[in-house]
Amino acid sequence: MKTKTTLTTLIFSLIALLSAQEAQPYPPLYLVSIPTAGTLPKGTYTLEMLLENHGGILPKLAVGLTDHFTIGMSFGVQKFIGDVKAELNKQTPEVQLKYRVYEENTSWPAVVIGLDTQGRGAYHEKVTENDTTTVLNRYDQKAWGVYVVASKNWNMLGNLGMHVGISKNNWENKDGDSDIDFFFGFDKQLNRTFSLLLEYDAALNDNADAYDINTITFGKGRGYLNAGLRWAIAPGLMLEFDVNNITLNNNASRYSNREVKILYSESF
Repeated sequence: MKTKTTLTTLIFSLIALLSAQEAQPYPPLYLVSIPTAGTLPKGTYTLEMLLENHGGILPKLAVGLTDHFTIGMSFGVQKFIGDVKAELNKQTPEVQLKYRVYEENTSWPAVVIGLDTQGRGAYHEKVTENDTTTVLNRYDQKAWGVYVVASKNWNMLGNLGMHVGISKNNWENKDGDSDIDFFFGFDKQLNRTFSLLLEYDAALNDNADAYDINTITFGKGRGYLNAGLRWAIAPGLMLEFDVNNITLNNNASRYSNREVKILYSESF
């Protein structure tokens, strides 16, 4: 009887905790990795911490200067967790800019133009394999560069957001592949607490297979399929669990990549 009472108490405590939580306080700026047409409200900032594979971390800061204009910066460190020497991705931070040029209405999506110089994974100035040194100057997965993205939302038993965009990266092209990229995804609100994220990056600018380097995650033409579950723990605090590269779009990965993201937002 005591065990049954304790279990019942725990269940009701969990229900009470979940019901006290709030939905995401602002539109998502990104899904798992792709940008959306969401911007921060004026006077709001968000701190994001991405926990990557091999002990890497990627902190980001974004600030809403106006309701339509958001700026941010990021600074990645590889092998931050572990017993080996930590390595900076680059000596200078990367930048993110988003400006909403068109507001969403019942007929048309919101449209944002942006710039994001932050790639995914480690940054490689050059790599040596089989006594051959190759200059790369790129991330494992290239940054978005300049992009345009449109987002539309519907109320379908909770919010359903669809996002589609194109991007162009003109500086990570030592492989000779500087094609325009294409991406899309959606986020579905399951309840006031949880949202499901799913996205696909065609990685058209990273499928030339110009290098035979097994230790770098160059794209192989399948694109990147990513999924995530975002949990609004408390007002201004969210936790996200992501599964990336489900398509195994490279030589270096035998399994999908699991990551954890922590997001905190506040007004000033």
